[in-house]
Amino acid sequence: MTTVEQSPAPAATRGPWGLSWHGVRTVAALELRQRVRSTRWLIALAVYFVVLGALTLMLFGAVSSLMGYDDDGGSSSRGPTLFSAVTFLVLGLGLLVTPTLTSTAVNGDRNAGTLATLQVTLLTPAEIALGKLLAAWVASCAFLVVSVPFLALATGAGPTPWRSLLFVVLLIAALLVAVCGIGLGLSALVSRTAGSTVLTFVSVAALAFLSLILFGLTYPSVTATETARVYTTPPDWDGSTIGDVACETREEVRDVAHTERTWWLLAINPFVIVADGAGTSPAASEATIADGDVLAGIRYVVRDARDGANAVVNECWIDDTGREQEVLSTAPVWPWGLAGNLLLGAAGYVVAVRRLTVPQRKLARGTRVA
Repeated sequence: MTTVEQSPAPAATRGPWGLSWHGVRTVAALELRQRVRSTRWLIALAVYFVVLGALTLMLFGAVSSLMGYDDDGGSSSRGPTLFSAVTFLVLGLGLLVTPTLTSTAVNGDRNAGTLATLQVTLLTPAEIALGKLLAAWVASCAFLVVSVPFLALATGAGPTPWRSLLFVVLLIAALLVAVCGIGLGLSALVSRTAGSTVLTFVSVAALAFLSLILFGLTYPSVTATETARVYTTPPDWDGSTIGDVACETREEVRDVAHTERTWWLLAINPFVIVADGAGTSPAASEATIADGDVLAGIRYVVRDARDGANAVVNECWIDDTGREQEVLSTAPVWPWGLAGNLLLGAAGYVVAVRRLTVPQRKLARGTRVA
């Protein structure tokens, strides 16, 4: 008895959103083979390793000279600072490298005349877009894998838990796939490769820097004079005695910033996402933050901004234990920010699929079809 192997259904039958692992793998394999055969990509990977290694060694030397060692010869404050610095360095370099991997994925192939060859096959637009997205993400993760030894070196320099290394790597990988999706959508939307590359870098800069600037600019507009809960000294205290004075919580008129309305501007920032999800040390209050732990400090500031006017204003300067009473919500912020970034990446993927669908009703002037 002979068996007849059925060929895949035509793309027109499955529709533009039809997906199969065979189609996605085919496109991804083609993209990765082109990158591996290109010596420029391998040279870029080697240069990235050397630059990151040099910067990491410089950070180790700078932090060691500025902070030194503890009285007992340990490095309880130096280690968290090194881990925070290397983490932000790896994330920053990843955000610089990744846009170049997808910002020309579609319009570059269209200008080279190779995109039409894929479009006339049985591959659907969704398979072509997802294959290109997967290949770009794998390539960007190669740079992340190269960074792991330096992150491990920073983790071993102090009391930072090793689970933080795993959390940081996973969060950065998730952010990179979001950036890949944004670049893929812009490469399909803009006909010129230079334009799509610039727009991808602008989008990444908006997430990393413009969000912080907008939060600062909107701070005066969300600030109002109203009654707030203040943890402070008694009103009849004259300042002559300190040991017998106990702070109390009462309501007073203060300038209150309702940052619970604008905290999401901080939550979508990639650096805030990684800092909040790293889990280096508890940040429920200022007293629980380890010395030198920049990531936990950022986590505390963001969660304090999310609580906004609901938090108690601490003005008890005579008793450090009063800071422990200002306990913030322990609910994480990073899932909201990561979801926002992934939604932007998903939107870019949807745009790419729609632009890859043929026939198009209207093409940009000068667009090459085949």
